[in-house]
Amino acid sequence: MAGEFGVLALQGDFAAHAAAFRDAGTGAREVRRVSELDGLAGLMIPGGESTTLLNLMRDEPWFEALRAFHARGGVVAGTCAGAILLSRDVRPSQPSLGLLDAVIERNAFGRQVDSFEARVDAEAPLGPLDAVFIRAPRFRALFPEVEVLGRYAGEPVLVRQGRVVAATFHPELTGSRALHHYLARLAASKAPVVLTRARARSTARRAARQG
Repeated sequence: MAGEFGVLALQGDFAAHAAAFRDAGTGAREVRRVSELDGLAGLMIPGGESTTLLNLMRDEPWFEALRAFHARGGVVAGTCAGAILLSRDVRPSQPSLGLLDAVIERNAFGRQVDSFEARVDAEAPLGPLDAVFIRAPRFRALFPEVEVLGRYAGEPVLVRQGRVVAATFHPELTGSRALHHYLARLAASKAPVVLTRARARSTARRAARQG
């Protein structure tokens, strides 16, 4: 699989993410159609407004395509609204991809006026990281398969499950490119795909029917 990263360019700060990947020495291109996932090593779902993004994704079978992209080994990352779309359980309830075994609460850090910059505690080579929190969500629960990569004030804000990485903040709005470097290295690695518990059960049932 090629090393190029895609950035979902339907809504949100996709241009800043594409620039951050290029600054990190990774090829990047904006993705607006399902067919443009072909040949990518990974895809970033940027911050923005998760409900607006869901409405825009109705024009094509994005959920099916992104789940298939992940299943065949692609890295799928999300920041802020992207983290919401990746999580299994969203509060208040809305549809999601369910690729990350996490419970997430939308806008849990407050409104736009409550936005702030902070330092995220993370181990080398990732951190510490400068971060911007804008109407940020909060992880309310993480299941055992989910690894915490970074914390702010003791709570998880950057997590990974196999080839899925989610951050509740905006790394692309800072001068740091550590997370984008990390994602490029993950895409080049042999790290396994890890199914969520719900998808693992569904896969097992399908296999049993076919057996």
